[in-house]
Amino acid sequence: MMGGRRRQARRVSRRTARRVAGRQGATSGGGDEGHDEPQSEQPAPAPTPAPEPSKYDELERLADLHTQGVLSDEEFEAEKKKLLG
Repeated sequence: MMGGRRRQARRVSRRTARRVAGRQGATSGGGDEGHDEPQSEQPAPAPTPAPEPSKYDELERLADLHTQGVLSDEEFEAEKKKLLG
C-alpha cells in the first residue's frame, strides 16, 4: 500500500507544481508550463538607430544616380546644392 500512496503523493506535488508554475507564468506574462527556467523581466534593449550617411556618402550616391541616368544634370545640381547648402 505504501507504493500507491507514494505515487499519489507525487501526482499531487506535480499538480501543485503545475498550478504554481501556471500562476507565476500568468503574473510574469509567460505561460510556458513545464519549463523550470525563470522568466526574464528585463526589457529588451532599444534598437540603435542607423547612422546617418555622411555628406560625402550622400554626394557619392547622387553622383552614381547621375552617372546611371536616373538624375538629370539639373536634378543632380539641385540635390547637390541642397546637400552642401
